[in-house]
Amino acid sequence: MKKYMCFSLTIIFLSLIWIGCSNTVSSGEDENTSWVFVANEGNYGASDGSISMIDEFGNVSETEPIGDVVQSLEVYNNKLIVLVNNSHKIKIYAITTEGLSMPGIEISTEGSGPREMVVVNGKVYFTNWITSDVKVFNLFTYNIETSIPVGSLPEGIISDGTKLWVANSGEDTVSEIDITSLSETRHIVGSGPQNLVKHNSDVYVSRTYYSDDWTITYHGASRIVGTEITINNYGSGGACGGSVLSHQSDVYRSFDGGLARMDTELNLEERTIGSYNQSHIYHVEKINGNFWFAITDWDDLNEVRVVDSNGNEVASYEVGALPGDFAVWDSCVNNGDINADGILNVIDIVQIVDAILSDDDYF
Repeated sequence: MKKYMCFSLTIIFLSLIWIGCSNTVSSGEDENTSWVFVANEGNYGASDGSISMIDEFGNVSETEPIGDVVQSLEVYNNKLIVLVNNSHKIKIYAITTEGLSMPGIEISTEGSGPREMVVVNGKVYFTNWITSDVKVFNLFTYNIETSIPVGSLPEGIISDGTKLWVANSGEDTVSEIDITSLSETRHIVGSGPQNLVKHNSDVYVSRTYYSDDWTITYHGASRIVGTEITINNYGSGGACGGSVLSHQSDVYRSFDGGLARMDTELNLEERTIGSYNQSHIYHVEKINGNFWFAITDWDDLNEVRVVDSNGNEVASYEVGALPGDFAVWDSCVNNGDINADGILNVIDIVQIVDAILSDDDYF
């Protein structure tokens, strides 16, 4: 009886969410329903990293400093998860239409040097430079459950829900990890793997690496298809990092001050999206069909530029020092989207019912 009652209540709950999001009643006043959060790394050693918040009307606000090197952000339900690299901590904030609830919750990673993360079914899998592992943080118990050893200086991490891929930037490998068994396979992909994207069934890797004296930057890309690896080295002149992302039927890499499409051999075609100083592009991400460029000259220039798929700049924002990552929250999507896949569906219903029956506090 309890199961049927819980299931019925859950259906009613989600139905109200769907109705509320699709049939909004205006009060006559504009109310913000979404945020784009920007991780401002800040100056290394100064503990002045912060988060900029851009509402749906283009207004920008900024938090007080929260630590040393605000590395990356992810949204899960109505929570903003933040990795603060040189402060060796996780920060978690509740998100509302008004912004972030301060001061948030803080969890130490015990000197691990956290870098990038992905959230899968209520667990944060995050890479750590100092400990050369992926730690698993449970968002319901707020405990680090385990650590998965990987290669040197792990950086980018992605998941398809069953596997993880980790770019080991200190060597020439990508770790492929089965989430259930935690077994690892390493793929040799070339020097300096940084960022990853899964496109169809293939994993694409952007690579950036340096000369022994750190005066020359090199860049390249790789593709993993099962056990088959394609490697293309582009030579010197690439910017720090290197974003790679999927757009329509193609994969793009940051190049020449914008984004360039990669062909089947990973050759870069002419830049088609964005036109900026190549050395100023720190990160690029696709958000709601547009491309968000994090721009910095490592001094006074700290901006976000938004470009549409035709290459037209449609918005720009001044943000905090060294913008390097983005996360998006939408009040309609994130209320009820338990597994944070951006869709309210039967998977969320199943997880809500399971939570109720297990007496877990999901809400």
